[in-house]
Amino acid sequence: MTTGVRRRMGVEERRQQLIGVALELFSRRSPDEVSIDEIASAAGISRPLVYHYFPGKLSLYEAALKRASDDLASRFVEPHDGPLGARLLRVMRRYFDFVDEHGPGFSALMRGGPAVGSSTTNALIDSVRQAAYDQILSHLRVEHPPARLELVVRSWISLAESTALIWLDGRRIPRAELEVQLVQDFAALAAVSAAHDPELTALLRRLLKDEPADGPFTDLAARLITLAGEDR
Repeated sequence: MTTGVRRRMGVEERRQQLIGVALELFSRRSPDEVSIDEIASAAGISRPLVYHYFPGKLSLYEAALKRASDDLASRFVEPHDGPLGARLLRVMRRYFDFVDEHGPGFSALMRGGPAVGSSTTNALIDSVRQAAYDQILSHLRVEHPPARLELVVRSWISLAESTALIWLDGRRIPRAELEVQLVQDFAALAAVSAAHDPELTALLRRLLKDEPADGPFTDLAARLITLAGEDR
């Protein structure tokens, strides 16, 4: 009979295991509801050993948020091939993949969990928003955005966050519909601002000229034309 021997983990390996275990638990329930005892049990170690690697639950929570924020920021990375509408739709699908997989953790991050108000948590949230902002600007091929374009992009990122949070409370609207709607929201926000800014008008025309007939932007235009016709 062979007796299995538990392999001893190095310090960094154990830290990464605990972060992974905590992130998995935070993905299923709010971090406020997850205890150090649960994390220790899921990792197969004692409670005191958890404190050997992390001073407390807050530090472990922040480490888990760092991994999650890096993952979320990476969802906005997209090759610059094809029409913009299709690219943004792929980004939104990956974004909602994350929201779907990490619902309670995503809510805690955006609404405030055990680290609410901490400089670390705020910096992580800001880093995700800035990464998303930088990626969108790169797709627009703009390095120094005019004020109205910056407002459009940052407002849209905030809209995506709030939409995801509302969707998590009951998921009453089909996810696929929301993904398309958010892409169309971007076009709508840009169009409204373009009506007040010739520079943004030129940018929008350049972006829309390659949109296919079955793309989300073209679909929005067709729906608006139909809606306007129904009022007459």
